[in-house]
Amino acid sequence: MGLDKQPSGLFDTINMESVRTIWTHRYPYPHEHSRHAIIAVVVGCLFFISSDNMHTLIQKLDNNIKWWYMYGCLLGFFYFFSTPFVGKTIKPSYSNFSRWYTAWIFVAALYHLPSFQSMGVDLRMNLSLFLTIFVSSILFLLVFHIIFLGLWYIGLVARVAGKRPEILTILQNCAVLSIACCVFYSHCGNRAILRQRPYERRNSSWFSFWKKEERNTWLAKLTRINQLKDQVCSSWFAPVGSASDYPLLSKWVIYGELACSGCAGSSDEISPIYSLWATFIGLYIANYVVERSTGWALTHPLSVEAYKKLKKKQMKPDFLDMVPWTSADLFKTVFDLLVSVTVFVGRFDMRMMQAAMSRAHDGAEQGDLLYDHFSEKEEMWFDFMADTGDGGNSSYTVARLLAQRSIHPTTGYGDSVHSLPRGDLLLIGGDLAYPNPSAFTYERRFFRPFEYALQPPPWHKEEHIAINKPELPCGVSELKQYDGPQCFVIPGNHDWFDGLHTFMRYISHKSWLGGWFMPQKKSYFALQLPKRWWVFGLDLALHGDIDVYQFKFFSELVNQKVGEDDSIIIMTHEPNWLLDWYWNDSTGKNVTHLIRDYLKGRCKLRMAGDLHHYMRHSYVQSDKPVYVQHLLVNGCGGAFLHPTHVFSNFDTFYGTSYETKAAYPSFDDSSRIALGNILKFRKKNWQFDFIGGIIYFVLVFSMFPQCKLDHILQDNSFSGHLRSFFGTVWSAFMYMLEHSYVSSAGTMLLLIVAFTFVPSKVSRKKRAIIGILHVSAHLAAALILMLLLELGVDTCIRHKLLATSGYHTLYQWYRAVESEHFPDPTGLRARIEQWTFGLYPACIKYLMSAFDVPEVMAVTRSKICKKGMESLSRGGAIIYYASVFLYFWVFSTPVVSLVFGSYLYICINWLHIHFDEAFSSLRIANYKAFTRFHINREGDLEVFTLAVDKVPKEWKLDSDWDREQLKQPQQLSHLRDQPSKWSAASAQQDPLSTVKIVDHFVIHQTDKPSSVATNGSAVH
Repeated sequence: MGLDKQPSGLFDTINMESVRTIWTHRYPYPHEHSRHAIIAVVVGCLFFISSDNMHTLIQKLDNNIKWWYMYGCLLGFFYFFSTPFVGKTIKPSYSNFSRWYTAWIFVAALYHLPSFQSMGVDLRMNLSLFLTIFVSSILFLLVFHIIFLGLWYIGLVARVAGKRPEILTILQNCAVLSIACCVFYSHCGNRAILRQRPYERRNSSWFSFWKKEERNTWLAKLTRINQLKDQVCSSWFAPVGSASDYPLLSKWVIYGELACSGCAGSSDEISPIYSLWATFIGLYIANYVVERSTGWALTHPLSVEAYKKLKKKQMKPDFLDMVPWTSADLFKTVFDLLVSVTVFVGRFDMRMMQAAMSRAHDGAEQGDLLYDHFSEKEEMWFDFMADTGDGGNSSYTVARLLAQRSIHPTTGYGDSVHSLPRGDLLLIGGDLAYPNPSAFTYERRFFRPFEYALQPPPWHKEEHIAINKPELPCGVSELKQYDGPQCFVIPGNHDWFDGLHTFMRYISHKSWLGGWFMPQKKSYFALQLPKRWWVFGLDLALHGDIDVYQFKFFSELVNQKVGEDDSIIIMTHEPNWLLDWYWNDSTGKNVTHLIRDYLKGRCKLRMAGDLHHYMRHSYVQSDKPVYVQHLLVNGCGGAFLHPTHVFSNFDTFYGTSYETKAAYPSFDDSSRIALGNILKFRKKNWQFDFIGGIIYFVLVFSMFPQCKLDHILQDNSFSGHLRSFFGTVWSAFMYMLEHSYVSSAGTMLLLIVAFTFVPSKVSRKKRAIIGILHVSAHLAAALILMLLLELGVDTCIRHKLLATSGYHTLYQWYRAVESEHFPDPTGLRARIEQWTFGLYPACIKYLMSAFDVPEVMAVTRSKICKKGMESLSRGGAIIYYASVFLYFWVFSTPVVSLVFGSYLYICINWLHIHFDEAFSSLRIANYKAFTRFHINREGDLEVFTLAVDKVPKEWKLDSDWDREQLKQPQQLSHLRDQPSKWSAASAQQDPLSTVKIVDHFVIHQTDKPSSVATNGSAVH
């Protein structure tokens, strides 16, 4: 029967549920038709603007130079404000908001300047028309969407239509539609062109350019582009006809102006603006109905399998960007740090709880903390990295290199060396996720890049909690039998921000980091490696030292199991040898006691992260005792880059002299990179706008308005203008000191913050000097910007360009000319006003007032200058300062970033302070590295540091990985030839092609500090 009938043709391969899933927009802002509309409007604008005689327009410009200055200032400030967002399409974000915000206040300021009027372009009509069409379009489309959703609800349209439209999409389409109508009106007007006979209309088309007899002269006609514009207006965008042609619509249309001068009566022709608006609205509705009702299958007849295959080819990893440190997130990080130090570490230490839990299980302490399953190997490869979990691109770059079965790096001179196999063991030195430990940051910033690099086994479940570790795979009875890569981790300071809660949950109670097996149970451990090598992983918490329970475990281990000729590698998160030297401090007393009094020269290597660069120092042979032979810092696991040149003078630790053997990046490169604070600070840290703009506004809040500025432009010389200008700036500064409350309090607060912001390693006198100079630069910049803004407003007021009639100047002017340019003989506007209870004209009225921010600012300013601030109500004062802030924020945000970036550059390169702030602001994802160790059969430790200068930003699905995955989906990832899911979109930028050795040295098992022949040879 009918129920048994099978679908045929196209619908054989299309499952409608899959179609609905496929057609659902993941990012519906902006729609494709909206992008196409934007392109069409831009092309139309360029055409109409180029159709006018530019030579004539330039001749009509005002000869007064001050308007050129004002144009230059406006364009300059708005350009620098918008620079960080050019080319970015983040949905929906501050980037999108800034574009619309910039366009709004820029156009609102621009149309008041006289040069456009002298060109014959009256922007008032365009702006008022834009706002009117914009409001009308929004109301119309909202009604349409409500009706459409109602039809979906009662089942008259397909269920695909049930997805609600994006409000931002509607607003964008309405804005594009309104701009198109305004562009047409500016160059074609609203004239009602009298209809011609059909034969005449056909021959009046601009396609006469292509008539045979004129085919050779079309280039000549293109030179008369103004005539072409007129023909486009009269042919392409001509009115659709008279109201008599459409009796049903005669009372629902707007009419055009009469084309002839002196004609009596009103036009019967429908307005070309109205017809263009109706056309765009109709196209939007038709596109929306087809898209949501008939669905994707009508225009994209692909099978689900074909679509999935196409989608897989287009897949990209969902990596997160580098953490924006100079933003509001910084306050949360500081708060978490204060809570962690005062509560968790000050009163409750998780390390103490771990020790108590170990003692609760009789004999469990050694098994929980000591792992000796590697000790019987003949040789062993293992890796060390630290400070990952920042940007996805950088973290995955390092993880991809760690996951490969072998890599073939080059030296610094481009020579290829032998293959370096993957490590059996991965050591991670803390700071697993930034900026704070949480389920989100651990999963997205730490686990996900490693899972992409080396997938967990097929039976692994993300939500699984390991109760009795190690949870060995099936068929493996003991840990030493497992031949896959393993991972051990110590926590860093960022992991301690929540009292180690997230670390314990994701490290101590999970068994897999991607394809790396994690048998670890506690936050510190000891590993016995082959050939009498040991690794001590210490947990320093936030105090930079081990607790007494750790000290007890490691000291007893040294006394009971570590031989006199054994070699020990100590892994900590913080490199206290560098940080203590830099801060002139002494930390880690328990660690020092362990190394000096218990290990007694057996510590061959100390390695750490925390500083996001690579540096190696080796001891200088002398008669003094050597407690540690080599000091290695490698925090290039994925976090932002730290400078190396700040630590170039380090040379002493534990009374022993050391020399720098390797630094990556080099000291010269590190110093040059710091220049980015001046050039790129705001581009990298546009979130700083929220802080910087408000700070500058508070600094000059009390100086608004400046009512007496006539003297600045009275001098005839440029130098005289400058003297008057900076004299007024000084007067404003003195006024702030003598009479201001808000600005003075803001300045004092900023001075205190600037003083405390200077690192404590600097003496108080120098901190005060640096803080005062820093605040003075910001205050001077804020005062200059304030005076520039006030001078511009005052100039426009004196030339009768602002503050001429009141807050509703634009609306009053539009209502005066509306009936002339847009006749309404049928009373459509009056009916709409009646039906909406006056809401329709009221919305336009107040929208125009809100749009015309300069007029609101100027009218209120004039009132203050005449009657004083006391004449304003509280609401009036709020409106005035809000209007001032809208413009001052645009002016100040690029400048505050420039001043602060310059301050960081001077401090990092000249004073060698603020190394953390100066480089965290740059959010540099490049210069990533890890260290690979090899314990050879002779017992010597070979050390290779592998680095990638440039991190790829674009990735694609690795076809070899995909093919191998399809063939053997159950195979463990570490056994595959291509274990990583993503490869660089450009083969030349793939980390496997660009990895190089930046340092190589050997630590001999038999070396003693007094008889060492060599400290190792550094390749770079």
